[in-house]
Amino acid sequence: MPKPPTDWTVLSMLEWATSYFEEKGIDNGRFSIEWLLAELLQVKRLDLYLLFDRPLTQEELEELRPLVKRRASHEPLQYITGETDFYNCRIKVTPDVLIPRPETEELVDYILRSVSRQNSLNCLDIGTGSGCIPISLKKENPHWELSATDISTEALQIARSNADLNDTEVHFVQDSILEPAAFASTDIFDVIISNPPYILPNEKDSLDREVKDYEPELALFCKSTKQIYGAIRSFAELHLKRSGQLFLEIHEHYSEEVLSLFTDENWSAEVVEDFNNKPRFIHATYVKNL
Repeated sequence: MPKPPTDWTVLSMLEWATSYFEEKGIDNGRFSIEWLLAELLQVKRLDLYLLFDRPLTQEELEELRPLVKRRASHEPLQYITGETDFYNCRIKVTPDVLIPRPETEELVDYILRSVSRQNSLNCLDIGTGSGCIPISLKKENPHWELSATDISTEALQIARSNADLNDTEVHFVQDSILEPAAFASTDIFDVIISNPPYILPNEKDSLDREVKDYEPELALFCKSTKQIYGAIRSFAELHLKRSGQLFLEIHEHYSEEVLSLFTDENWSAEVVEDFNNKPRFIHATYVKNL
């Protein structure tokens, strides 16, 4: 452990904790302590650079120490602080929900660019987790109707809390995409979205410690790619209107396998790359009987 400074200031804490995190194998330790200090002091990260000489009180140090210890154990920052930013929203997160990824923000942005935002659309998010997708869509388009499902009771509690936090109305329903039972045949949607569990069990050992040790397995892993996306396709064929649109986030290594599920005469589909030029999304239109 690095030698503690004589006096604890913002700067000395930044320097000491950065070295401490590096010893513990934390990538970009400086960012981690900046995030924690900014949360503690209720300032923006960049504002810390204007506060280098500010002494940290004993109370602040006592509050910060357990947070630093948790981060040194590779617990994700978002779980430590309990919140993260997503698109245009502030989202609460706990270990009951997946931490929203930048790629999922890209999915939201792609949806908004792909559909007519002037129309009042009825949209469903399958496997909503924290609710970040429907909440951000609703916030951008208050005239849209948003529904969302998840199999996890705890995740739905977080999602409802996030809808309240962001002053948005989303209809949350407990349901499993593998055994859907929450919707009647008359429930038809203009848009269906899903970022389902898509990591295969044999990939677990290759995941970062922060992911495999802390994020919920229920939201990470599926038995097979065809099982989870095949179930979504079957559901969509019952509940997506003709010419309705389906947006899926996918594993970059299995894009062709997922796309093959949407190559019959009922669908027109394409793979969409993310900002890193990796195949990350499927955009499909239900064209049966058009």
